[in-house]
Amino acid sequence: MQTAAAQGQFTPFYRGYALTLLVVVYVFNFIDRSILGILVQPIKEDLGVSDTMMGFLGGIAFATFYTVLGIPIARLADKGSRVNVIAVSLTLWSGATALCGMALNFWHLLAARIGVAVGEAGGSPPSHSIISDMFPPERRATALAIYALGIPIGTQLGNLGGGWTNEAFDWRTAFIVVGLPGVLLALVVRLTLREPARGAAEGILPGGDAPPPILEVFRYLWARRSFRYMSLGAALHAFVGYGVGYWIPAMFNRSHGLGTGEMGTALFWLGFASIAGTLLGGYIGDKLGAKDPRWYVWLPGLATLVSIPFSAFGYLYGEPYVALWVMSVHYFLSAYYLGPTFSMTQGMVGLRMRALAASISLFILNIIGLGLGPQFTGILSDLLRAFTDLGADSLRWALVFSLVFNLLSTGLYLTAGRTLKQDLAAGRAMDASV
Repeated sequence: MQTAAAQGQFTPFYRGYALTLLVVVYVFNFIDRSILGILVQPIKEDLGVSDTMMGFLGGIAFATFYTVLGIPIARLADKGSRVNVIAVSLTLWSGATALCGMALNFWHLLAARIGVAVGEAGGSPPSHSIISDMFPPERRATALAIYALGIPIGTQLGNLGGGWTNEAFDWRTAFIVVGLPGVLLALVVRLTLREPARGAAEGILPGGDAPPPILEVFRYLWARRSFRYMSLGAALHAFVGYGVGYWIPAMFNRSHGLGTGEMGTALFWLGFASIAGTLLGGYIGDKLGAKDPRWYVWLPGLATLVSIPFSAFGYLYGEPYVALWVMSVHYFLSAYYLGPTFSMTQGMVGLRMRALAASISLFILNIIGLGLGPQFTGILSDLLRAFTDLGADSLRWALVFSLVFNLLSTGLYLTAGRTLKQDLAAGRAMDASV
């Protein structure tokens, strides 16, 4: 077994730079992904489509390509250059985002959003793998939580920039403005990001063997009971989160009369609560997990449970700004799950499985969460509008009903703790045999 030191290690400064650069890439990922949410209402009115069709655009249509293609792209990352995969993927999703602004009808917009999904499929799995090879296991949840800051920051900037650009110009201009800069960032990634040796963080390096087949990795992960419960818990958590993130601007427009600029500003400030929750979730997870690794799944489960009443209050209260302040607690607690979930997935597998393991985890999370969350909320909103007298308030009640999935998520996370220690030991044993 070779040591990582024999191959040379990156300096702390460069590891910090690499992590920061990957965070910026992830920010662009979520700017381009989430901008659609703040623009739902103007797009719906301009193109004349239903909530169900808008839910399809932001949910199943995107998630199907994003999750399915993520697996073969992750396999490329496990076999070859992860940096190249990230750079090419960033170029593709940024260009496709700009093309959304040129859509003349719903079907043109759908085709462009599928292009965004195909590109973004190659963003996170190789990034998770690179970070896991730069940071040791006891610091990995914190590092991956810092990486996950791309989610709230990207969402913040997408809401703020998209909301005000729409009001100053139109929704098409908003897509073009946020999409094109990513092409330049891809060049920075290609020229300055370096590949770490696989296994460097653990002080071991794999041999020249090819990574195991996709089905073998999937069967290995699915045999880990804690992974099954944790990944499904994360998926149901994301089911609620993506449904809320996609529809909350439209809900506040319909029920409270807030425009896209005003709502974009409000969601920008709420994003700081998500940033704090993401960081603390990883940091506290590492601190408590050092004493008992089960805290890596207990913490997200308990935080999700506590967030539920704050969410319901925010959806139903009549004064919009009080509702938004209370929802900041929901945004804070709902972000706890990211770092611990990503870290535990990496800890359960061998070195040559990391990008693919991240992709499988994200496949489960996003096919259920991103794929079905916005779609479920849109369909339920249309049904409530058609069969009740709720009118414009049908959307806020659809969001309330979705909270039952947070209860299920809590139960799954807590159950994952039963076998987590054994499953992490299996991952360490696999690395030790390299």
